[in-house]
Amino acid sequence: MNLKFSFFFTCILLGVGLAMDAFSVSLANGLNEPNMKKRKMYGVAGIFSVFQFIMPLIGWVCVSTVAHMFYTFKKFIPWIALILLGYIGGKMLYEGIHTKDSPEEKTAVGLKSLLVQGVATSIDALSVGFTISHYNFIEALLTCLLIGIITFVICYVGLCVGKKAGTWLAGKAGILGGAILIFIGLEIFIKSFVLCVKP
Repeated sequence: MNLKFSFFFTCILLGVGLAMDAFSVSLANGLNEPNMKKRKMYGVAGIFSVFQFIMPLIGWVCVSTVAHMFYTFKKFIPWIALILLGYIGGKMLYEGIHTKDSPEEKTAVGLKSLLVQGVATSIDALSVGFTISHYNFIEALLTCLLIGIITFVICYVGLCVGKKAGTWLAGKAGILGGAILIFIGLEIFIKSFVLCVKP
């Protein structure tokens, strides 16, 4: 195993790229819950980072063992992301429109919603298993670990920014947060088809 600078640089780029959707969702969560406590912020960022760690590793295992099955499943990834994020975003939009402007009346993001968000924003990271398929297990594990750490930091920043903006926006923050989630779902969905039609 020869871990050069280029290896770590590639891992960092992968981590930042994969964390962007999770960052946006963290921003939306911060908007929706401007009074979120530090402990919960660590938990939210931790959930996203765990999913971003696990998904590429699963992809690597799939490529190494049952690649033909993974190729079949891959076409459903954008649909799953669209449905999950559309559902959560739509729920946030509905609650944002039908509740008063008081921040205390906002519905906190629950564990179930966070797990759905974690799956939705990381499921496309399964494809990273293809890009690191030539790595041995230790290299693949280290890559996924770095992706998870980077995701944690980026998501925590997203929550901080979202909380601050949520305080400014008061009752309208939930509407903006829901719209962001729906947009991310559409972006993942449309991007997958654009990539498919490229020569």
